[in-house]
Amino acid sequence: MNTLLWLRTDLRMHDNPALAAAAENGTVTALFIASPGQWRQHDDAPAKVDFWLRNLHELQRDLGGIGIPLKLLTVDDWRHAPDAIAAFCKQHDIAQVHANTEWAINERRRDAAVGIALAEIGVDWTLHHGASLLRPGTVLTGKGECYRVYTPYARTCRERLRTAPLRALPPPKAQTPPAWKADPLPDAFDGFAPATEAIRALWPAGEAAASDRLEAFADGVIDAYKDERDFPSLPGTSCLSPYLAAGVLSPGQALRAALAANHGELDSGKAGAATWINELLWREFYQHLLAAYPSLSMHLPMKPETAAVPWRDAPTDLQAWQQGQTGIPIVDAAMRQLLALGWMHNRLRMVTAMFLSKNLLIDWRLGEAWFMQHLVDGDLAANNGGWQWSASTGADAVPYFRVFNPLSQSRRFDPRGVFLREWLPELAHLDDQAIHDPSPMERAAAGYPTAIVDLAQSRLRALEAFGNLPAV
Repeated sequence: MNTLLWLRTDLRMHDNPALAAAAENGTVTALFIASPGQWRQHDDAPAKVDFWLRNLHELQRDLGGIGIPLKLLTVDDWRHAPDAIAAFCKQHDIAQVHANTEWAINERRRDAAVGIALAEIGVDWTLHHGASLLRPGTVLTGKGECYRVYTPYARTCRERLRTAPLRALPPPKAQTPPAWKADPLPDAFDGFAPATEAIRALWPAGEAAASDRLEAFADGVIDAYKDERDFPSLPGTSCLSPYLAAGVLSPGQALRAALAANHGELDSGKAGAATWINELLWREFYQHLLAAYPSLSMHLPMKPETAAVPWRDAPTDLQAWQQGQTGIPIVDAAMRQLLALGWMHNRLRMVTAMFLSKNLLIDWRLGEAWFMQHLVDGDLAANNGGWQWSASTGADAVPYFRVFNPLSQSRRFDPRGVFLREWLPELAHLDDQAIHDPSPMERAAAGYPTAIVDLAQSRLRALEAFGNLPAV
């Protein structure tokens, strides 16, 4: 019997439930459906699409080594996916299709339509759980509802993971290949330029690269994670987010590596490992919220009253923020890092998001979209969750009256200006104090802009805007 593995954001052989199930039931063919029009609708970054494609090249080689050909179909958007996959199944005499569930609303609607199309031609359609540690919809409050507060949610997750540890799934054994061969993969998808050499060098593709990076982190860096993760000039984070977002690395693999480094402890033992596990659970939290509240996929605020925030229409300020020209050094350095590397340090994601949504009082959704258009690790649940946290519109978000001062953040987390000098070379000659907030004379001499907003006054403006919202 011929079975089909439909690859989406699960570009791996190890710990892949859909692949394991397909291999148990017949001769496997793998399929990836490229949908450039849909990716543009979703604001997927060219760097991320390039990362997917580079990982597909690696995965095609690895799958081919065990007799599984990887085929490629191209449709403009997901409206055409049901007919395309049904026709493929007819052509290749496929009896079963296996895939791992995706939880955003467009993905769920696509899968429902595919299920109907396959049922009409007598092909079995099975979705598996492979994108999170615990299946969304299974971690509930005593009232049977999705948690909206992180701390009790994380406590319940830890209890579940203690009593039922996650089982690792090995890759399938080699099979006799089907009659058809793998399709040639392009060097780029239509409308998406290849990533720069700097981005490609920073984010090498393939499961082996992801495994090496995870091992290196778990073998040493993780011990200092709690103390060093907030300092952007230090190599204190895992830099695994692109691999998790594309499914090159499973969350289970990440958790097991952390547990191995922490003698099996989830929330005690080494502080660094326990802190990183906590971050993995934050990632889970946002996935579970996305699954429970389809409105999040539509970029609606979790707190309905915040839909009435009087956001400013300020395209010049927005453009200055996007291009790293706000005159606030830590914000500008972070935004330039994003443009150059397709990635931004997590502490700086919070700083830049809060600056846009609070100090500039610009709609957080414009920032969310800009991040997605540039992040190699762009993930709807994590990106939306992070932006709504910073903008005080989301579940368990920062209170609206808590507004980061970017200058204080800069002095605290880049005290010697190492990160600032890397991304703001025009200010590199300034001393460790002046570089965080240059004087007017220093700015003029360096050709660096005057700050586009007064931090104190803009904070008060944000407090007034949020504080006067009507009750819903």
